[in-house]
Amino acid sequence: MVFEGLSEKLQNLMKKIKGQARITEKDVKEMMREVKLALLEADVNFKVVKEFINTISERAVGSEVLESLTPGQQVVKIVHEELIRLMGSTPAKITFSPAPPTVYMMVGLQGSGKTTTSGKLANLLRKDGKKPLLVACDVYRPAAVKQLQVVGSQLNIPVFEMGTGQDPVDIARKAVEHAKSMQFDVVIIDTAGRLHVDAELMEELKRIKQSVKPHEILLVVDAMTGQDAVNVAGSFNDQLGIDGIILTKLDGDTRGGAALSTKAVTGKPIKFVGMGEKLNDLEPFYPDRMASRILGMGDVLSLIEKAQEAFDEKKALELEKKMRSQQFTLDDFLEQMQQLKKMGPLSQVLSMLPGMDAKALKGIDMDDKQMARTLAIIQSMTPQERANPSILNASRRQRIARGSGTSVTDVNRLLKQFEEVQKMIKALQGKKGSRWMKGLGGFRRPF
Repeated sequence: MVFEGLSEKLQNLMKKIKGQARITEKDVKEMMREVKLALLEADVNFKVVKEFINTISERAVGSEVLESLTPGQQVVKIVHEELIRLMGSTPAKITFSPAPPTVYMMVGLQGSGKTTTSGKLANLLRKDGKKPLLVACDVYRPAAVKQLQVVGSQLNIPVFEMGTGQDPVDIARKAVEHAKSMQFDVVIIDTAGRLHVDAELMEELKRIKQSVKPHEILLVVDAMTGQDAVNVAGSFNDQLGIDGIILTKLDGDTRGGAALSTKAVTGKPIKFVGMGEKLNDLEPFYPDRMASRILGMGDVLSLIEKAQEAFDEKKALELEKKMRSQQFTLDDFLEQMQQLKKMGPLSQVLSMLPGMDAKALKGIDMDDKQMARTLAIIQSMTPQERANPSILNASRRQRIARGSGTSVTDVNRLLKQFEEVQKMIKALQGKKGSRWMKGLGGFRRPF
């Protein structure tokens, strides 16, 4: 989960702070020491931490806190605001050239996820109505061209390549010419990486930059590399000049320091974050939403956006009617689980809800094997059994287990889950729940 260690420490600390009725300068000093340790343990750059703590301390010992009726909450508010400022204050959107095609040059070290991210970006831009072309300019790494072709074929996005024996500068230039003639409005150039920043790599990237004059140079950084990510970002920015950063593997067991440091060190915004291995797991980066998630305040806007993509509005209206009349069947249950899985790992989805405990979310994800097992169990039932699970006696459960290649325990577990959902639906029939039920009729974008 995103920033798991840092998030857990800061959330526990914020709970303690929030409950404080009175706060002295000594209290602020002690709190800031704990915040400092949490950030350093998360691998945030030392200079960034120092400046961050100094700013919060100055604000926290001012009259807005010490004379406030709720000083604890005021400190939490300050920490939240400063986290947002640290990560960029406002979202930095990708920009487009007024004269197509818009050329994006993807740069970064080997292993940062540059090739896959190029595909993810192309996929994201296509959803916005663009016509992207991927360009294979990594002629050194074995099978790099093939990897981009595989990614392109999976997404049904064309890849321009000239093999491995050509000059990457020529490939990039000819790709842009090809894009103009074939009316592609976006060109994404996947460049070569190295194991570390060296003069040869930078010289080649500078020549490509000079030749095709990219609209934006996007640096792909592996968030799991900690302090190295910050050093890499600084080197690329100093020598090449970057326009934005894409952080990959943010869903991994990362301490999060890279995300909190790269913007402060380079002055360049984080534009996208990779949240998984699938080719649609690339999201725009919102500093305010990320700060809220780190502090356990949730990220409801992102949750709604994910739901809008995953859920069919017509089916959502049908589901609402069924839930109102309490006709929610096992077929509906299966369909909702499949829709929910489209939104990503369950722990990631639930972590967007305010106040969710990071520890409680561990181990609750439903993988493809579990989903296949659930599908097999429900499909081994008769239509009558799916519509009315109360008729499932011991012999029927044994038959379903045999037919689905699972155990009676698996069948019982699924039926127990379904029972819990039915109880929740009944609870939501009350006055408070009716407002929630109306929301099921299709998510509305709140901005």
